[in-house]
Formats: sequence, structure tokens, C-alpha cells
Amino acid sequence: MAGLRLEAVSKRFGGTSAVDEVSLDIADGEFLVLLGPSGCGKSTLLRMIAGLEEPSSGRILLDGNDITDAPAQRRDLAMVFQSYALYPHLTVAQNIAFPLRARRRRRAWIRERVAEVAATLQLDELLGRRPAALSGGQRQRVALARAMVRDPGAFLMDEPLSNLDAKLRSATRAELIALHRRLGATFLYVTHDQVEAMTMATRIALLNAGRVEQVGAPEELYDRPRSVFVAGFLGSPPMNLFPAVARERDGELRVIADGIDTALGIFASEDDPDTDEQPVVAGVRPEHLLLDADATDIRGTVTMVENLGSEELVHFSIGELSLCARVARPAGVAVGAQIGARVAPDRIHLFDPESGLRLRPQQSEIPAAPEDARPVVPVP
Repeated sequence: MAGLRLEAVSKRFGGTSAVDEVSLDIADGEFLVLLGPSGCGKSTLLRMIAGLEEPSSGRILLDGNDITDAPAQRRDLAMVFQSYALYPHLTVAQNIAFPLRARRRRRAWIRERVAEVAATLQLDELLGRRPAALSGGQRQRVALARAMVRDPGAFLMDEPLSNLDAKLRSATRAELIALHRRLGATFLYVTHDQVEAMTMATRIALLNAGRVEQVGAPEELYDRPRSVFVAGFLGSPPMNLFPAVARERDGELRVIADGIDTALGIFASEDDPDTDEQPVVAGVRPEHLLLDADATDIRGTVTMVENLGSEELVHFSIGELSLCARVARPAGVAVGAQIGARVAPDRIHLFDPESGLRLRPQQSEIPAAPEDARPVVPVP
């Protein structure tokens, strides 16, 4: 197995930059997910690593060796495609064995290796069948087996579960997680599905318009988003984001917007008690908005209630602003009702309205922001 390194890798198509100076270190044995919306460059980046696209600039290293200009067949990488790419006229065993037959390995060794990989993925009883006789999940496992059979340095997967139904997708996610743990191999996985990313990845690289927006553990991106884009992309429903100002009152900073006036738990410096008002973009996760009939910090009118089974999404408006709270069912509110809500100070995220970057709270209880984040007033 091996680790991967990308050094300022870019890909341009005419005047359009699909991938813009992406630098990443993928450790040996890591499960790194390239996540992002359609058109953000994640599949193009994966194809460059696989050798199916040529970078416009930058370097790609596998286990310390520069493979930027190496042909795809000479890279110690295995690709699993969205469409499975199985040969319909070959049996499961023949499909799995194909990479070894292409390398002219001994037949006895090929049979032994195919049987070993098939047992790992529970394909033993399917070896004589053809792809047309398999379910979508079984075809996906055959595609994985074909990638595994030659023991590659790393596995590259381009949205391999997107063709499966919801139930099978969930089951196959669990199989991939278990497989990664058993093999200890390096997985680089592309998806636009944040559920796949959050449940499977050891780290996520979130891409936006060809650039890496943030890299980190799933909980880091969710709990400490580096930018408005990260905050709005991760989460279902996404984070409530709204324009506001941070203003000092009675020695404490508060977030204030139309119909919203809530404490940040940040106190003005005794040396500089007067703090100028600062425009911000404030963010609150729906699950951190707590409905409270007596609350005065946030007041609004219920516009819709969505039943999710064990939970409900309560949508309410404050003037032109719309917020969503995720609460246990039953919420006990009806459309048109006036409600109050509150949020703990350490659950409020602040972002710069111009750059979109996270602002650094001056409170130890609030998780640390990235080093390039700007401080929120007051500056110590």
C-alpha cells in the first residue's frame, strides 16, 4: 500500500480552470473522500491521479515516486467506476481475473487469487454467473474485486454507489467501511453525497469551483466550517445563515438581526470596553435551535412543519428571514403559530460577509477556527 501526494495540481480546458492548484496529502491506509457539488472538479482530479487525464501543471506522487507523466497502466492504482465497467460476456470469475490475465500471470496463481478475493467480498457462489444475472450491489462488489485482485497501492473510486437504490447504498457503504478496515488500504473516494462522506471518510476534502475549501475529519468540517460555503454545503437541512451585526451591550457581544438578539458569550475587554458594530454572517445548525415558548432572543411565525418520523423540521419566518429548527417529534406547534427559540452561545458560527471566512471567537469554550480565520470583535 502507499500514500498519495498532490502538489499544486491544475487542469484547464481552454480558458476554464476545472482544477485549480490542488495540494493534498493522502496518508497510507487513509480513507479520504473528495466531496463537492457537481462541476467542482472532483472527478477530473481523480482521473488525473488515475492517469486518464493529463494535468496542466503540478505533480502527483505515489509513495514518494513522481507518477505525473506515467501512463495509467503503469500506475499502481485501481479504479472503480460509477458504471462498474464489467465485461458482459465474461463470468464473474473472468471479470475479476482480467487484470491478472492481462499481466500474463500463471493460471493456477490467478485461480487462487480470484478465490481469495471472492471470499473476502462474499462472491464465492457467484463466480460462474455473468453480470446480467447480478443485482446492482453484486455488480459493485465484482468491480471492487477486480480492483482488489492485483493488490494495488491505492483504490480510486468515482461515485461507485450512485447507481444503487437507497437501501442497497446504505448496505454497500457499510461493506466498504468494513473492507477498508480489513485491508488497511488507501482509499480515495469521489462523491457529491455528504452522507457517504460523513459516514465513510477518515478525512474529507471539500472542493468548490476547482479549489479545496477545507480538509479535515468529518466532525471538524461539520462543527467548525472554515467558510460560509462549507457551512451551507454540509448538513441536511443545511445551516441557517443570515446577515447580522455583532454589537456590544452591557459589556457582552450579541448577534443582532431583525427579530434576533442573542448573546455570543464573548465579553468586551476591560481595557477597551467600547466596541464598534461589526457586520457578520451568522450561522446556526437546525438541531441547535431550541424551541422555547418563553424565549425572547428569537421570535417568529411557523410557516411549515415537516414530519421525519422521530423528528420534525419546524420552518419559521422572521420578516423576510426564514429559519429551520430540527426538533424531536411532536414539536407541538402549528402553521401560523408564534414561537420563540434560543441557541447556546457556543453554537453560533460567525463568518466575514466579504471573504466568507470563519471569524475567530474569543472564548475558550468555542472550538478553535483555522489559523487564517479573522478575529471577531473585540480584538484582544
